[in-house]
Amino acid sequence: MKILHTSDWHIGKHLHKYDLSPDMDLFFSWMIDYIKSENIDVLLVSGDIFDQANPSQAAYKQYYDLLKNLISLDCKIILTGGNHDSAAVLNAPKELLRSFDITVIGGATDLMKELFVEIEKEGEKLVVAAVPFLKDRDIRKSVAGETYATKIEQLKSGLQTYFSNINLHYKKNYSGEPFIVMGHLYVQGSKMSDSERAIQIGNLAGVEAFMFEEIPHYVALGHIHKPQIISQTHNLHYCGSPVALSFSERRDQKRINVITIKDQKIANVEFVAIPKHRNLITFEGNLQEITEKLEAYAEETTLMSLAEIIVNEEVESIERRQAFEELINSQPNAHIEIVKSRLNFKSKIRGATDAFAVGTDVADVTPMEMFEKKLELQSGLVNTEALKHAFREIMEELNL
Repeated sequence: MKILHTSDWHIGKHLHKYDLSPDMDLFFSWMIDYIKSENIDVLLVSGDIFDQANPSQAAYKQYYDLLKNLISLDCKIILTGGNHDSAAVLNAPKELLRSFDITVIGGATDLMKELFVEIEKEGEKLVVAAVPFLKDRDIRKSVAGETYATKIEQLKSGLQTYFSNINLHYKKNYSGEPFIVMGHLYVQGSKMSDSERAIQIGNLAGVEAFMFEEIPHYVALGHIHKPQIISQTHNLHYCGSPVALSFSERRDQKRINVITIKDQKIANVEFVAIPKHRNLITFEGNLQEITEKLEAYAEETTLMSLAEIIVNEEVESIERRQAFEELINSQPNAHIEIVKSRLNFKSKIRGATDAFAVGTDVADVTPMEMFEKKLELQSGLVNTEALKHAFREIMEELNL
């Protein structure tokens, strides 16, 4: 039996207002061909199906077009919700999709057994615990007046208890069968990119690998976009996002993980590179250097290359500001589109209102970054970590 592990599709994602749906179309087409050619029996998608809790009509269409193409394959599909997803949105068609052998677990369920999926193919058996992103209210009870540190410890304890109960249910009902646990969370030691949302991913809120107790034979994780093995002993794997979702991911080799079960054991875990169809490039230097680099760039890809330019100049002047604006509004290279830009002056004396560098578009700043800047500008504040945590909770509840 072959299982394909992928996650963090973020359907509907825009990179600084640039639509990444063509990137996803190419990935989906490649994935479907791979499932066919390699006779994949099970497809696991570990959260963040959509980029927004309320997807656009275009995002819905891309999702349902994919499912329509997958239905024709002899492949069991299991989809779980992530922190970007709305459980209600994912669950809405779940009964209809069940008739096509697609299991959807958008959010935490009332009964533990509802998370477990049994699969039998090619004479092999498999048990999957399809655990979605777990919200604060799913794993702990809040108490008025509790401290930030107490809250974090309760979150950790709640997650550990939840996954211990998952393992206990497996041992009671399926002991001896190959066991895969899906999850959408931050495990300490993971290397992150800029595109992961700052909710429950800090070192304090992250869980440790031993939480999974070495009972699952493979832990199929989502949430972190950089593919990596967190623990060989505990078989913890992030497959990462299939396409680069931020410039910090521009050097990542995107991949899927393919798990092979033979004789009721995991015989192999293979990392399969996903073809790259678009380059994300960062150019940094002074105006003259960046102009030369942009003009010299000659690599052609299937999709237009996207560029981030960071201009560093010594002395602030109106002339340099104007030259910067002219550069980013021009198209110095037919193979590149500039989607992010910043102008820095080394000798500039910042005032209290200068929260971000010149050229920073407010659309490029996350709500969390804006809130943190606001805290920096306020003197005399105490317990800022608690304020940040409270703001994260508000964003989570609003799915922002």
